[in-house]
Amino acid sequence: MAAPLRVLGIDPGLTRCGVGVVDVRRDRSASLVHVGVVRSDPEAPIHERLATIAAGLREVLDAHGPDVVAVERVFAQQNRQTVMGTAQASGVALLIAGERGLPAATHTPSEVKAAITGYGSADKRQVQTMVARVLRLETLPQPADAADALAIALCHAWRRGGGAGPATSSLTPAQQAWADAERLARR
Repeated sequence: MAAPLRVLGIDPGLTRCGVGVVDVRRDRSASLVHVGVVRSDPEAPIHERLATIAAGLREVLDAHGPDVVAVERVFAQQNRQTVMGTAQASGVALLIAGERGLPAATHTPSEVKAAITGYGSADKRQVQTMVARVLRLETLPQPADAADALAIALCHAWRRGGGAGPATSSLTPAQQAWADAERLARR
């Protein structure tokens, strides 16, 4: 049996950077390895905040040894300051992956939502609910940044394959995960 693909998902943010590590097997089933948030002080200078994010991401990499890093792609928002902070945190995440020689990819929020729920405009609660089902968690992952990081990791494993293997059915990964969760719940 092949080893699972270990994916570090990152929901970049300057104040709260969500991190989630999952193991995804060839049959696309997944298990939670780690979930959390790296926080920086909003009152600190930008260079200190980025250093805090970098240190937190390095700790997760050291502790969990992912095979690949997936980062949510920055998209245009109304608030330019928020976009800049998110882009800077994203750049730090991609730089650290590069320093470690890890493959890295980015995924848009709509790609992540579509992979997890089957619907590219799903809301945060729908994403959290599906992540909890897929990972067989008793409660919804909190905060939303952490749940998003798990969703990014699952999206990457399912969409890119990256060693996770071919689908075992004609269902989308989200549909297969839902069917698997329903089957397990009936046992």
